[in-house]
Amino acid sequence: MPEGPSILLMKESLQKFVGKKVVKADGNAKFEKDPLEGKTLLEIRTFGKQTYLIFDDISVRIHLLMFGSYSVDEQTKPDQSLRLSLQFKMGSMYFYTCSVKLIETKDLEKIDWEADVLSNEWNPKKAEKKLKSNPEMMVCDALMNQDIFSGVGNIIKNEVLFRIGVQPESLLGKMPAKKIKELIAEARNYSFDFLKWKREFTLKKHWLAHTKSTCPICGEKLIKKQTGKGKRRSFYCEKDQKLY
Repeated sequence: MPEGPSILLMKESLQKFVGKKVVKADGNAKFEKDPLEGKTLLEIRTFGKQTYLIFDDISVRIHLLMFGSYSVDEQTKPDQSLRLSLQFKMGSMYFYTCSVKLIETKDLEKIDWEADVLSNEWNPKKAEKKLKSNPEMMVCDALMNQDIFSGVGNIIKNEVLFRIGVQPESLLGKMPAKKIKELIAEARNYSFDFLKWKREFTLKKHWLAHTKSTCPICGEKLIKKQTGKGKRRSFYCEKDQKLY
């Protein structure tokens, strides 16, 4: 599943269409495409793993899910995978194997934009309050909770926990206040590192724990285990990461 930084890069690649009028809308997403034709794309906003194409009173919400993708100016996948295509005079955007929904633009007012770790509106104090209100939650679940850390995915989760030396099954209520603050800071810091390395096409070279077999600190074998309610893959060192 693409994480927040990858979605931000998608937004950048689509930015050239802002201010342009839709000539034709197509695809097999389950809503009428005609209302989009003739409308001008006013803005593109991202919230974690979601992208919003904002027109006037209506907007399109796109979530790439586990296997979704997109392309610009050229359809690169077959029609059965094409959920939505928007054609403009100067090019086109295509979205495949993903969730595409038509929503009312006013619904965007309900979103807690301060939960997006890559946003200028990010509010670490609000994140801390949410974490403290869930003492029985595993830290691996907390990081993947999009209401707390919107945009964080499994890669960021594993790398952040390795950076701060905490095992994924640690309970929030047992973690020291200092570690909670480290968690919040590193969720944002690593997300921006992810974005930088993704632009440079060097992301995997910088992984310390995710998909790795040995600890880069002590050389011991890393534990690979499905953790938390979501049963997502975790990679961690029992020696250099503490269980709280």
